[in-house]
Amino acid sequence: MSELEDKTGLGQNGDPTELPPGHHSLMEIFDELSFREKVHKVLEGLKQPKDSGEYKYAMYQIQRLWAPFSAVLIPCLVVLLLTIMSAMKTEIKSYQVTVVEPKEIEKLEEIKPIEEPIKPPEEEPIDIPTDEITVGAGAADGPPNPNPGDFSPQPAEFDSVAMTRSPVVMRGIYASRSPGQRGSALGRHGGSGATEACVYRALRWLKKYQDSDGKWTTTSGGGPGGPGPCSPAMTGLALLTYLAHGETPASAEFGPTVERAMRWLVDNQNADGHFQQSDGNEYSLPIAAYALCESFSLTKVPMLKDAATKSIDAIVRGQNGRGLWTYKCVNADRSDTSYGGWCVQAIKAGVMAELEVNGLKECANRAIGGLKSNYGSGGFGYTSPGTSKTLTPVGVLCLQILGAGKNAAVRDPMNGMLKDATCNWQQGWCGNPIYCWYYLTQAKFHEGGDHWKSWNREFSPTLVKNQIVIAKAIENMKGEKVDIGYWQTTATEEHCKAYVYNTTLCALMLTVYYRHLPTYKPPSDIEAEAGFADKNEDIKIQVQ
Repeated sequence: MSELEDKTGLGQNGDPTELPPGHHSLMEIFDELSFREKVHKVLEGLKQPKDSGEYKYAMYQIQRLWAPFSAVLIPCLVVLLLTIMSAMKTEIKSYQVTVVEPKEIEKLEEIKPIEEPIKPPEEEPIDIPTDEITVGAGAADGPPNPNPGDFSPQPAEFDSVAMTRSPVVMRGIYASRSPGQRGSALGRHGGSGATEACVYRALRWLKKYQDSDGKWTTTSGGGPGGPGPCSPAMTGLALLTYLAHGETPASAEFGPTVERAMRWLVDNQNADGHFQQSDGNEYSLPIAAYALCESFSLTKVPMLKDAATKSIDAIVRGQNGRGLWTYKCVNADRSDTSYGGWCVQAIKAGVMAELEVNGLKECANRAIGGLKSNYGSGGFGYTSPGTSKTLTPVGVLCLQILGAGKNAAVRDPMNGMLKDATCNWQQGWCGNPIYCWYYLTQAKFHEGGDHWKSWNREFSPTLVKNQIVIAKAIENMKGEKVDIGYWQTTATEEHCKAYVYNTTLCALMLTVYYRHLPTYKPPSDIEAEAGFADKNEDIKIQVQ
């Protein structure tokens, strides 16, 4: 045994050797040391050469101390690892998969692509509270639909396929009637849910009291009637009301109603462009022509174009040398501002429809001079210069839509006589108040600014509060009972007291927010507001 082995008590392999009694090995000495001394000695031994006794001694002590510690630590680590793995284990779910054989897709009709994205239709407006509506006594006892009848949406004699192809996106001055555009224009120009609720009730009232053949008369829906049936005029006004709301034969709720009205006007037109069942003075001609022109613009149905062309041609030929018209649209010296008002609206609609009528645009240009010939000191007269409160809005609106809105014949009345106009249902500001308000509302709208804002605060609540509402009178598309509504004038001087006449004019006033784009805006603003550019802008006519 070497001297080192004798001193340490370790053999050549580092194992303990037997020592004589009374001798203490370094192992025993190590046990007597403090923990700090033990650590120091081990660290010093690890610094020595690996074949030295001090190094072997240090390694042995490490093994000696680690054995009990590892006996506890390693099982704990194993248990901890198993616990973690158990928590991370993900439950594997099974799903039943059914393989379905693909079905052959039905070939759809090819649709012409459009430039603009189609926006979803607006939701039906919420009816205003009943305490804001004047419900007429006995209104619920109104007459039932005299001719309910069934209607086939595709009669063979009227090119039914083309009839249902209405443009989804309306352009030019009709842009704001498009689905998605109407609500935006309504809010932008001061309309509300209350005004739209009134319009919906009026459209449903007209739907309920339409004759089975598609027409309306002065006695449709009851009331005192008017000067004769005036079927083309009443039907034209009702159709204009639906078109103002963007309704076409393709519309879900009102499509059949609109189509029947269009068919009736076409079927009851004479070869010379005039209409059967007309009134004595033939206001029916320009009103029906107006409706047919807008119908073609919004549907592009060829037969509507033919009918509109014939009626507009009759109006162009009936214009007198002064540039206006008279009863029955005959070429005579009498220049009637009232009759001429409907003729101008029809002519403008014909220009917008791009009808191929000889002298159409020249006719519109001459109408500016004709209207000015009836202009007096700050207003318009009936058949000569004057200042009629009832007819001044007619002259102003007609000049505006003909492109002469900056003329003094518009500026002076707008800043004078018409500035303080009122809309009082019980006490009319003018004779034939509903007729007067129909023109005045449009004139104020096209003027814009404070003129429109003040008038909108005046007329809108008046019409809303004075609509006569019949509760739960008709079913909507969902099969739910909904209200309908109409207006009847209280003015003794109103020329026509027919419920259809008053209801359509009032509803047309409440569609002014989106019926046409305002003419006071430049074309660039109109295009931006509508969301696209189009050649069908308001016509601009230079005054010679």
